[in-house]
Parts: sequence; structure tokens; C-alpha cells
Amino acid sequence: MDRFTLPPALLKETHPVASLPLSEARLQDDARWPWIILIPRRPGARELEHLASADRNLLMEEQMAACAAVRAVGSGLGRAVEKLNVAALGNVTPQLHVHVIGRRADDEAWPRPVWGVGEARAYAKADLESVIAAAAGVLKGWGFKGG
Repeated sequence: MDRFTLPPALLKETHPVASLPLSEARLQDDARWPWIILIPRRPGARELEHLASADRNLLMEEQMAACAAVRAVGSGLGRAVEKLNVAALGNVTPQLHVHVIGRRADDEAWPRPVWGVGEARAYAKADLESVIAAAAGVLKGWGFKGG
């Protein structure tokens, strides 16, 4: 059986938040949006249909927890999340991963998708540490251990 490894593009553009029962939860390094990516540790999984039924159910629970964590990131940045976007695209990075993105009517891309809009803005070190702690705390509150 293949060994799971995080896709290089996701490693490069994200920061670890927590290791959940199924997925790695990582913060997208773009301070314009509160944004967590869930990456199920299932080698070769490209689509939701490639997960066993129990894993699909677990991924849904992890998505709900990630939604709450994204809201905590937004609050930590002083920009409350008004709308959540959840998507599993995989057009560029084929390994199954789910984006959970906090949106606001005044964000740079609203109401369009965030992909391809402007240039990513990396988190300042102090902000990065505080939003990761906030997100990890929410995930732990859902019964998931922090990474």
C-alpha cells in the first residue's frame, strides 16, 4: 500500500494547524481570507467517492469543525466571517483536499471565488501564531487534538 505524503504545493502554501483523525488541517498562508484546508490521509484519494463511507462521514465532521475554526481565525483577525465557502476542487493538486474559506461582502474577491484574485498576502508572524492557536483550540474543543 502506498504511504501518504502531503502534496508539495500544499506544504509550501500552508501551515500546520492540527492532525485530525482523518485529515491534516492546515492554514492557507493568505491573510486576505481565513482559510483552512483539510487533507485526508488516504494515499491516492482524488475524489470524495474514493473514501470509504466511514471516512466520508468523518470528513463531514471535520469540515464542520473546520468551519468553526475558520470563524475563529476571522474573529482573531477582527474580520468576522459572514459566509463560508467549502470546496473540493483538485484541478491543480489532485490529492483530495477540502478548502474551507471564510468570506465577507467586503473582501477582495466578493462575490466571486477567491482563486486567481490578486496576490496572496502572507500572515505577519504574530498574527500567524495567534490564528493557528485559535483554530487549533476550536478543533480541540470539537474533540480533535491539536497538531
